[in-house]
Amino acid sequence: MSAGTYTPRPGAAPLGRMITAQTALETRMLLRNGEQLLLTVIIPTLLLVLFSAVDIVDTGAGESVDFLAPGILALAVMSTAFTGQAIATGFERRYGVLKRLAASPLPRWALMTAKTLAVLVTEGLQVVLLTVIAFALGWSPHGNPFAVLLLLVLGTAAFSGLGLLMAGTLKAEATLAAANLVFLLLLVGGGVIVPLDKFPDAVQSVLGLLPIAALSDGLREVLQHGASMPWGDLGILAVWAVLGLGAAARFFRWE
Repeated sequence: MSAGTYTPRPGAAPLGRMITAQTALETRMLLRNGEQLLLTVIIPTLLLVLFSAVDIVDTGAGESVDFLAPGILALAVMSTAFTGQAIATGFERRYGVLKRLAASPLPRWALMTAKTLAVLVTEGLQVVLLTVIAFALGWSPHGNPFAVLLLLVLGTAAFSGLGLLMAGTLKAEATLAAANLVFLLLLVGGGVIVPLDKFPDAVQSVLGLLPIAALSDGLREVLQHGASMPWGDLGILAVWAVLGLGAAARFFRWE
């Protein structure tokens, strides 16, 4: 036996390998959680099929699915990046999971990177599924794919910041209640299913500044109306992303 064959080699794995492993773990946890699947897959799918097939809400001229599909894509981003992430992270914080992970060789910023990457992977699966269903319902999108990608990325950043801020400052039970309440309120008043022009003018101006309204409207401008780059909606999302991520970085408590 050569000398040193069984000599321990203590030390952390390469940073890239740690982030990849944590991302895979976070993604599996998201996809195995029944409540997460309800938020990320079942509810958006049912809303898309129901409101496209049944004329419940006046969505204006054209096919209902052309109005609804962009809004449901925005809802999918919110459900994963904000609601699902806030609830999961809040309970991880309560049970001491974050505290223990923070003491591991994985840096805190790398843990948040892994969580963000897991959200992006989940959103990619959501977009593929909802797009296939929308096409089956007769959706005919057009527009600039880069603008769509930019809207989705900025929307993810904005909602992730807000979700982490909530999870890192409130108790887990309060996060659970608040995240679900916000999800329901923004579903109704964020231009996802009900057009904003159905609300009073004074209310429209306020609702239009919400991240879900900016994401829904921006995706609709591109995919339904063929806009090249909805700068106004992108600007609103960028402001929310900076504020949300900045506040989360400043006030997030690990235990």
